[in-house]
Amino acid sequence: MEVHAELSTRSKMFCRCPVGFGGEPNTRVCPTCLGLPGALPVPNRAAIEMVIRTALALHCDISTESNFQRKNYFYPDLPKGYQISQYTRPIGHDGFLDIRDAQGRAKRVKIRRVHLEEDTGKLMHLPTGESGIDYNRAGVPLMEIVTEFPPDIENAEEARDYIAQLRQILIYLGVCDGKMEEGSLRCEPNISIRAEGSATYGTKTELKNLASFRSVQQGVNYEVARQTALLEAGEAIAQETRGWNEEKQASYLMRRKEEENDYRYFPDPDLAPLFFEDAWIEELRASLPELPLAKERRYREELGLSAYDAGVLIADPVWAGYFDEAVAAGGEPKALCNLMMSDFAKLLNEAGQSPRETRIEPKHLVELADLIKEGTISGKIAKGLLEDMFATGQSPGDLVKEKGATQISDRESVVSFVREVFAANPDVVEKYRSGRTSVKGFLVGQVMRATGGRANPELVQELVQEELEQ
Repeated sequence: MEVHAELSTRSKMFCRCPVGFGGEPNTRVCPTCLGLPGALPVPNRAAIEMVIRTALALHCDISTESNFQRKNYFYPDLPKGYQISQYTRPIGHDGFLDIRDAQGRAKRVKIRRVHLEEDTGKLMHLPTGESGIDYNRAGVPLMEIVTEFPPDIENAEEARDYIAQLRQILIYLGVCDGKMEEGSLRCEPNISIRAEGSATYGTKTELKNLASFRSVQQGVNYEVARQTALLEAGEAIAQETRGWNEEKQASYLMRRKEEENDYRYFPDPDLAPLFFEDAWIEELRASLPELPLAKERRYREELGLSAYDAGVLIADPVWAGYFDEAVAAGGEPKALCNLMMSDFAKLLNEAGQSPRETRIEPKHLVELADLIKEGTISGKIAKGLLEDMFATGQSPGDLVKEKGATQISDRESVVSFVREVFAANPDVVEKYRSGRTSVKGFLVGQVMRATGGRANPELVQELVQEELEQ
């Protein structure tokens, strides 16, 4: 599996042109990224740091010396006629990423290399039949992560899981935004099949620039079926690069696959070798955040959350960070998780906001959960308070005082409401005493309505039952 990730730097890899998605074509270009004569490249230090941090997160060894090489091939979106890349001495090598197999067991996928290169421009095919080239993307820092051969990924589901987990790590590290729909993360599975029981793999084909988890899974399944059908028909499989047609759910030939020696790699004479000191590498290692799988394990083993709850929380680093801050403020993990994944999530979705963009601070969510636990407010009251907190930024304690929204838990007070409801609905009470016990829910609902939803629900249930049995 080859994965290309555009790095979240402010400028391009070898020049000061800004990085961004979209915009007017060919407006973020200069002589260097256009490959004009006399323009010299200067490496982007931030991009190099991002690749080292990623390699460390993927348990790679870091090369003490690395260098840039020219990868020579002609394609219209490559303005220099070659791509500055790395070949013989990548920044990171011999790492791994753990995924889950079909039985849910941990499975290790070995990573051969993590290296740095520059992105190409983008061909734009026009309705007139002509093609244009947008070089805004040319020169954007591009990190390539390549798994080992023979492959550890054995089916389409594992390929999808690998991409999903790798994307999550890159987002946690802050090195790539992971927006596959914008081309920030592109996947290129290399698929080959072998006869059952054989250790020898057949000829591989590469699926180019897949831009979603779904495309990865379906593309791999399609290629396995296509290659199997060819072999069973007695035909040979050609080594080639193939595109993926999402509408037709089929791959198509783009070009015959080049061999490595076709690229004529050689050191770029305009760029000096890179040397990495151990102290700097350790400094970058110390800067790594808690990564998704470690965070999920901690949520399950230390905080007692279910695998499902932990998985939902770690899906977004901002979401997980908000939860961690709330727990650090003294919140009970499961109670916070329930609040975040229900009413809070609904409010965020409706407003199109992330937790950090709202007026609700983590400590306020902790206070709300504590008020529910203490019986000061009911779950129904909490829902209304949460909406007010979202709109105003006030703490739940202040809102409770302002609105007088405390839960009614005094037995005598609740009994008086129950008796009022019974007096107003004698026919319903008689139905219950005649054997139609399902009407109890109606009576409970009337008591809750009479108290404005403030009565303790458990106490209401208990007292309604007691009055009915008299």
